[in-house]
This record gives sequence, C-alpha cells and structure tokens, in this order.
Amino acid sequence: MTCSSCERKIENEIRKLDGITFVKASYKMGDVTVEFDDSLCNLEKVKIAIKKAGYSVEVDNVEKILELVVLILIMVLLYRLSNMFNITSALEGEVTYLILFIIGIFTSLHCVGMCGGIMLSQTFNFQGNSKFSRFTPAILYNLGRVISYTILGGIIGAVGSIFSLSPYAKAFIMALAGIFMIIMGLNFFGIKFLRGILSPVHIKGIKGGKTPFIVGLLNGFMPCGPLQAMQLYALSTGSFIKGALSMFVFSLGTIPIMLTLGIISSLINKNSSQKMFKYSGIFVMVLGFIMLSRSFALAGININPLKYTAPNTKASVSQFENDVQVIRMDATYSGYNPNVFIVQKGIPVKFIINGKELTSCNNAIVIPSLGIERELTKGENIIEFTPQEEGDIVFSCWMGMLNGVIKVVDDVSSVNPSDVVIPNQFGGG
Repeated sequence: MTCSSCERKIENEIRKLDGITFVKASYKMGDVTVEFDDSLCNLEKVKIAIKKAGYSVEVDNVEKILELVVLILIMVLLYRLSNMFNITSALEGEVTYLILFIIGIFTSLHCVGMCGGIMLSQTFNFQGNSKFSRFTPAILYNLGRVISYTILGGIIGAVGSIFSLSPYAKAFIMALAGIFMIIMGLNFFGIKFLRGILSPVHIKGIKGGKTPFIVGLLNGFMPCGPLQAMQLYALSTGSFIKGALSMFVFSLGTIPIMLTLGIISSLINKNSSQKMFKYSGIFVMVLGFIMLSRSFALAGININPLKYTAPNTKASVSQFENDVQVIRMDATYSGYNPNVFIVQKGIPVKFIINGKELTSCNNAIVIPSLGIERELTKGENIIEFTPQEEGDIVFSCWMGMLNGVIKVVDDVSSVNPSDVVIPNQFGGG
C-alpha cells in the first residue's frame, strides 16, 4: 500500500467475495485482517482479490532488504552525480525552477493516489459531443489546480516578505521542507514505521453542481505532503512573485500524469503503476537531501558532503592593495567563480563581486556569520569587512544553491592554495 486510500480499495474488493465477515486493511501496518466463512471463501480467493485491486500479497524479507540496499546505492550515486556534473549551466540559471518542475513530476504519482479519484469522478460524469471535448474536464481540473497553487504560493511568499525572514529562518524552513520530502520519499517506498506521518486524508468524490475547474481550485487546500513541502518553500522566498512562480512551476510538473490519468488509466497495469509510485520515492528523497544540504549552506554551515577536493582548482589568495586585502569573484550562469578564498585575519577585506550574468538565483549573496545579505547588480558589487578570527566564513546565494567559503588564516603566506578543499556548486540558478 502506498497511502491510506489504498485501505478502502482493498477492503472494497475483498468485500465482494462471498463469506466475508470482517475485513480491515491497515496502511500504517502494511497488512490486511480478514475473517471469512471457510465453506464459502478461502485464503487463495482473498489473495486473488487483493491482486485484482492492484496490490501484491506477500513481500519476502530478503527481497525487502535488497530493495533498501538498492535504494541507498541509487541515492548515493545520484547525489554524487549531482555534485560532479553541472547539467544546467546552459539554462541561463533557471535550475531552481527546473528542480521544482522535476519535484512536481515525481510527486505527481502521489497526486494520483490521493486525488486522482476526484478528477476521474469529474471526467466520467461528463458527456462530450466530440473526442476533444472529452478532455475538457481534465483540462479544467488541472487549470484550477495551477491557478490555486500559484495564488496560494504568492500569498504565502508575501507573508514571508512581511516577516522579513532572516537567512537562518529561511534555512530552517528549507531544511524542514527537505526533511519533509525525505520522510515522504521513505513513506512512498513503504517504510512501515513512517506510515501515517504523511498519510493523506480520505477525500470522497465531490458531487453536485461543482465544475472540474472549481474542484481543481479547492485542490490547493488539500493536506498533501508534497504540496505542504512546496508551500514551506514558497514561504522561504519572502516574495509574492517568487512564491507564486515557484508554485506555478511545481504545479506544471504535476500536470502530465494527472492530465492523462483519465485517458490511459484503463490501459495501465495496476501492479506496474504501484511499482512506479514506490520507486518515485527514491527521486523525492534525493531532491529532499539536495534541499536539506542547501539549507546548511544558507545557514553558513560548512559540511563535508558539500565539498570535494578539486585536483585542478586552486583557492584564490587575497591580494594586498593599499593595506587592504582584495578578493574578486564573478557571478555567472554557471555559479560563483572562484568560490574559495584565503584571507588573513585582522586586515580589512574588500570583496568585489562582478555581476556578469545575474540570474534569479545568483542575484543575491548571503554571508550569515557577518550578517550580510546583499542584492547584486550588473557590474562590480563591493562588500567590506575585517575578519577577526581564524576559521571559515561561508557564503551562498539566497537559495543556498551556490556556495563558497572565505578561509581566514593567521598568515596567508603559509598556506598552499592547492591543498584547500573546494566546495562543489550545484549549478547556476
């Protein structure tokens, strides 16, 4: 079972059998309790009914362990690949919205399990005069969802701007959303002790004079795990425009599967669709870990998973000009370059950031330990400070996607730049 609505499906199918006196399916425990009259029913008939509903009956413990091992290996592999390759440098920094779209695609399987029945109830009740008109209810329903998600995202983002969230508050919200997605992904995969944490409520078919468009609008208020995670993300943007745009892109990602559900649902093997739902949890978790790691960068926390030793890359050592240390960095589509600097404590630093190619992600820099959050403009942007203690001064873009570090040492002449660990950037925003 992938969600609590599966309980009802299994129970309804088993109740069709003769001799059933009691049936109770538990999504949380992952089992079904059945009582029946032996003269009218048997265990094999119950198993067949469960399979007919689209669910497997037994899972071998060894198989479950192997599945979990594969899950971990795939997560590690995908995380390493995300660190090694910058696949979005040519997308003019729109990686933020690309990731939101991907989240929408993979979590749309959750939408199918939670509210797909609502859309189907609207579609099946519609009698069209042409082949094209039969698609109208599904189109209207998804249009309502997109509008609802977008408006709510804007309102929630505006609330964030009213409260003027600090980088730490944004990092906390982003971390919360990341953890939420990780738990949700584990829930998708079928980890029993997590079931119920994000279990959706049962939503019965909406009848009466409500049109598919109105039903889609109401969908934005459902207590849905992915939706709540994205609403937390919208809150962290602190902007009506950014919040609305984030939710708009996310909602677009959920459309393909939801839009085609009513058309191809009868052609999809139910067991296959359950497996697709299950393994989509892997990707949800990977994206959750990425969001969590970015929250650390936004909070100014330097953690090892965000770094690797780049053999062909050197840290940039400050240059002295009139008793001031000068460090220079370019903000481009591919990120911040260079993104590691070495400065000496006790001497003023002039941090010159050249806004060459500003995007929706790299157009603001955050340095939590210095209490600095600065909007960047085209050309040179100057930040001045005097480091008083040795250690790392972590900085990132406002989304935590692009990160770097200013290493403060006692004597810059004693440091070999080639030995400095270089933080990996996820790509242009």
